Amino acid sequence: MGLIIEILLMGLAVALAAFIVPGTQVDGFLSAIIAGLLIGLANATVGFILRILTFPLNILTLGLMSFIITILMVLLVSNIMSGFHVSGFFSAAAFAIVLAIIKMIFSGANSNS
Repeated sequence: MGLIIEILLMGLAVALAAFIVPGTQVDGFLSAIIAGLLIGLANATVGFILRILTFPLNILTLGLMSFIITILMVLLVSNIMSGFHVSGFFSAAAFAIVLAIIKMIFSGANSNS
Protein backbone atom coordinates (compact mmCIF):
# COMPACT_ATOMS: atom_id res chain seq x y z
CA MET A 1 0.00 0.00 0.00
CA GLY A 2 2.88 2.34 0.79
CA LEU A 3 4.40 1.85 -2.67
CA ILE A 4 1.14 2.84 -4.35
CA ILE A 5 0.93 5.97 -2.22
CA GLU A 6 4.56 6.85 -3.07
CA ILE A 7 3.85 6.42 -6.80
CA LEU A 8 0.73 8.59 -6.60
CA LEU A 9 2.59 11.26 -4.61
CA MET A 10 5.41 11.26 -7.18
CA GLY A 11 2.85 11.71 -9.96
CA LEU A 12 1.25 14.56 -8.03
CA ALA A 13 4.66 16.15 -7.45
CA VAL A 14 5.51 15.95 -11.17
CA ALA A 15 2.12 17.40 -12.12
CA LEU A 16 2.51 20.28 -9.63
CA ALA A 17 6.08 21.00 -10.71
CA ALA A 18 5.03 21.02 -14.38
CA PHE A 19 2.19 23.40 -13.51
CA ILE A 20 4.50 25.78 -11.61
CA VAL A 21 7.54 25.80 -13.91
CA PRO A 22 7.15 27.52 -17.28
CA GLY A 23 8.50 25.52 -20.18
CA THR A 24 7.34 22.16 -18.83
CA GLN A 25 4.22 20.30 -19.87
CA VAL A 26 2.51 17.09 -18.77
CA ASP A 27 -0.48 15.81 -20.73
CA GLY A 28 -2.34 14.30 -17.78
CA PHE A 29 -2.04 12.66 -14.38
CA LEU A 30 -1.20 9.26 -15.87
CA SER A 31 1.60 10.87 -17.87
CA ALA A 32 2.80 12.57 -14.68
CA ILE A 33 2.90 9.21 -12.86
CA ILE A 34 4.81 7.59 -15.73
CA ALA A 35 7.21 10.55 -15.95
CA GLY A 36 7.84 10.36 -12.21
CA LEU A 37 8.55 6.63 -12.43
CA LEU A 38 10.85 7.10 -15.42
CA ILE A 39 12.76 9.96 -13.75
CA GLY A 40 13.25 7.79 -10.67
CA LEU A 41 14.32 4.82 -12.79
CA ALA A 42 16.72 6.95 -14.86
CA ASN A 43 18.26 8.41 -11.69
CA ALA A 44 18.62 4.93 -10.18
CA THR A 45 20.32 3.39 -13.22
CA VAL A 46 21.97 5.81 -15.64
CA GLY A 47 22.27 8.55 -13.02
CA PHE A 48 23.92 6.17 -10.56
CA ILE A 49 26.51 5.11 -13.13
CA LEU A 50 27.20 8.74 -14.06
CA ARG A 51 27.56 9.69 -10.40
CA ILE A 52 30.13 6.93 -9.89
CA LEU A 53 32.09 8.01 -12.98
CA THR A 54 32.03 11.69 -11.99
CA PHE A 55 32.68 11.18 -8.27
CA PRO A 56 35.95 13.15 -8.15
CA LEU A 57 34.38 16.02 -10.10
CA ASN A 58 31.37 15.88 -7.81
CA ILE A 59 33.62 16.34 -4.79
CA LEU A 60 35.39 19.27 -6.42
CA THR A 61 32.11 20.98 -7.30
CA LEU A 62 30.55 20.27 -3.88
CA GLY A 63 27.68 18.24 -5.32
CA LEU A 64 26.84 20.46 -8.27
CA MET A 65 27.63 17.61 -10.66
CA SER A 66 24.89 15.46 -9.06
CA PHE A 67 22.41 18.26 -9.69
CA ILE A 68 23.50 18.50 -13.33
CA ILE A 69 23.10 14.73 -13.70
CA THR A 70 19.56 15.01 -12.30
CA ILE A 71 18.80 17.73 -14.85
CA LEU A 72 20.15 15.49 -17.61
CA MET A 73 17.90 12.64 -16.42
CA VAL A 74 14.86 14.96 -16.60
CA LEU A 75 15.86 15.92 -20.14
CA LEU A 76 16.35 12.24 -21.02
CA VAL A 77 12.85 11.35 -19.83
CA SER A 78 11.48 14.35 -21.72
CA ASN A 79 13.09 13.05 -24.91
CA ILE A 80 11.90 9.44 -24.60
CA MET A 81 8.35 10.14 -23.36
CA SER A 82 5.65 11.75 -25.49
CA GLY A 83 3.36 12.99 -22.68
CA PHE A 84 6.07 14.91 -20.80
CA HIS A 85 7.98 17.81 -22.35
CA VAL A 86 10.67 20.13 -20.97
CA SER A 87 11.71 22.96 -23.29
CA GLY A 88 15.37 23.33 -22.31
CA PHE A 89 18.17 23.04 -19.78
CA PHE A 90 17.05 25.93 -17.56
CA SER A 91 13.44 24.74 -17.54
CA ALA A 92 14.71 21.29 -16.56
CA ALA A 93 16.83 22.87 -13.79
CA ALA A 94 13.85 24.79 -12.43
CA PHE A 95 11.70 21.66 -12.73
CA ALA A 96 14.28 19.59 -10.79
CA ILE A 97 14.47 22.20 -8.02
CA VAL A 98 10.68 22.54 -7.70
CA LEU A 99 10.23 18.76 -7.84
CA ALA A 100 12.79 18.26 -5.06
CA ILE A 101 11.06 20.88 -2.88
CA ILE A 102 7.62 19.33 -3.45
CA LYS A 103 8.93 15.82 -2.73
CA MET A 104 10.59 17.14 0.45
CA ILE A 105 7.27 18.67 1.57
CA PHE A 106 5.43 15.42 0.79
CA SER A 107 7.96 13.30 2.64
CA GLY A 108 7.79 15.61 5.66
CA ALA A 109 4.00 15.46 5.69
CA ASN A 110 4.07 11.68 5.15
CA SER A 111 6.48 11.02 8.02
CA ASN A 112 4.34 12.90 10.57
CA SER A 113 1.35 10.62 10.12
